[in-house]
Amino acid sequence: MASSILRNPMLSSPTTITTPSLPSFSSKPSPLSFRFPPSHHRSSLRIKSLRLSCSLSDPSPPLRRCRPEYIPNRISDPNYVRVFDTTLRDGEQSPGATLTSKEKLDIARQLAKLGVDVIEAGFPAASKDDFEAVKTIAETVGNAVDGDGYVPVICGLSRCNKRDIETAWEAVKYAKRPRIHTFIATSDIHLEYKLKKSKDEVIEIARNMVKFARSLGCEDVEFSPEDAGRSEREFLYQILGEVIKAGATTLNIPDTVGITLPSEFGQLIADIKANTPGIENVIISTHCQNDLGLSTANTLSGAHSGARQVEVTINGIGERAGNASLEEVVMAIKCRGDHVLGGLYTGIDTRHIVMTSKMVEDYTGMQTQPHKAIVGANAFAHESGIHQDGMLKHKGTYEIICPEEIGLERSNDAGIVLGKLSGRHALKDRLTELGYVLDDEQLSSIFWRFKSVAERKKRVTDADIIALVSDEVFQPEALWKLLDIQITCGTLGLSTATVKLADADGKEHVACSMGTGPVDSAYKAVDLIVKEPATLLEYSMNAVTEGIDAIATTRVLIRGNNNYSTTNAITGEEVQRTFSGTGAGMDIVVSSVKAYVGALNKMLDFKENTTTKIPSQNNKVPA
Repeated sequence: MASSILRNPMLSSPTTITTPSLPSFSSKPSPLSFRFPPSHHRSSLRIKSLRLSCSLSDPSPPLRRCRPEYIPNRISDPNYVRVFDTTLRDGEQSPGATLTSKEKLDIARQLAKLGVDVIEAGFPAASKDDFEAVKTIAETVGNAVDGDGYVPVICGLSRCNKRDIETAWEAVKYAKRPRIHTFIATSDIHLEYKLKKSKDEVIEIARNMVKFARSLGCEDVEFSPEDAGRSEREFLYQILGEVIKAGATTLNIPDTVGITLPSEFGQLIADIKANTPGIENVIISTHCQNDLGLSTANTLSGAHSGARQVEVTINGIGERAGNASLEEVVMAIKCRGDHVLGGLYTGIDTRHIVMTSKMVEDYTGMQTQPHKAIVGANAFAHESGIHQDGMLKHKGTYEIICPEEIGLERSNDAGIVLGKLSGRHALKDRLTELGYVLDDEQLSSIFWRFKSVAERKKRVTDADIIALVSDEVFQPEALWKLLDIQITCGTLGLSTATVKLADADGKEHVACSMGTGPVDSAYKAVDLIVKEPATLLEYSMNAVTEGIDAIATTRVLIRGNNNYSTTNAITGEEVQRTFSGTGAGMDIVVSSVKAYVGALNKMLDFKENTTTKIPSQNNKVPA
């Protein structure tokens, strides 16, 4: 399937930045009208004015700032904060968030549209597939320079050993701005129980491996003392000072287990800035896990204390409770940077946030909670009568962010309602308004799916269209494709399913099976064709709109029975992978089978591309 490109027609260059401030809303009506996403499942409140400036007190147009020239160890503007996105590396370590190489490339392209400064594209030493995905991103996204000279840094993660570092360099070196990110643990508990090494040994390893990375020709090396939040301060100052002398350009300070409070983490950054020799020659970075729900607060506290790079993920996905959320950190800096954070700002084009969030949600199969800040379905929904009354009188009473600032779709102001008589052109225009730019083949597939739905529904909503696009575009490479399915079920006997699938060569395969219900029998029939045993771990279904004729979206999570595993970047241990799949349709059984086949396709793609893995080396330096 050809890659889709998401675009918001209102976007400017990613290197043009709006000064962070608070939202301004006009009470005067204008010809434009905006609607909240139908997925809120609530009565839509309408916004009748659009202001992309964000200031309650100053109605003047926002000032424009340009992204500073990229220099690895220095930023010319002391208020600029680099955004380091690790969705493709740390985010993919979320259970069930396995991504195919195509999906990783699509997300990397969208992150570049968003304007992130650094894309951590993966852990190249984990597997052949990870290596090839990082290399492809470096060769393509890492060389796509826009008209203003912006191109993201492409980064590869490595443990502190020569094999990892060499592998990372071989993957990222094709980018215009390559970076190696290497790490080793520094807390007492890690040194004693995991590494079984002394502090002097760890310092020696860190110093030598940073030197080694620089010796390969990499001029941009990031070093992380893992579990810095629980490490002894004097030891931190010492090891950081040594890696600076060895050639590190960025020092990332991770709260690996998410244990610190904002005041503690901010003080940690301040102390490192005040006590580390040579700190003025590098960029300080933050990486905060969300185990106590404080990752965003800790990240902002770190930036306020002097960090000028923040490591984040889309939707906050990641290990355990996840990471600091890009959308939360960026919008907090945009809304409060001038007023509270001393003038901090980023290079993110925030009007790409919603579409990037949706792409990551669909590709990973990890649904965003409704009350998630910024991108959750309820983020701009107002049900309380008091709140609704205030919103009708002035939007600023209960909203500090204009929905349009983050790319929420606007209702079409031409009064066009899509239905069974709508043509291809009307659908294409609506897709463009929603931020999707599809090629002719994708548009044709979506159009016939749309006509099928419109025949059975009086009115096709934006939520229906988005679900159809997700089902057609945000799908893994089709090793198997569902063609037909017939189900017999009820209370009079066992359910029976007949399923027809097409393989990658187009050859058709048919199987029949019985089960305890329609979905069970259909899944068993699929298993008879695919012959790749898997265990169903999770199954969920939602209606995207109200009504009995709503489109159903299904998500499944499976685990292969043939031990599909990869290397965990942090522990170096082999971990068993799980695979998610999504499907959409007005028939819940069809939706369910599509989701299951999608998950199987991901698993088979992973099996096909992952032939070698790097064993755990416990950060030992090869002789």
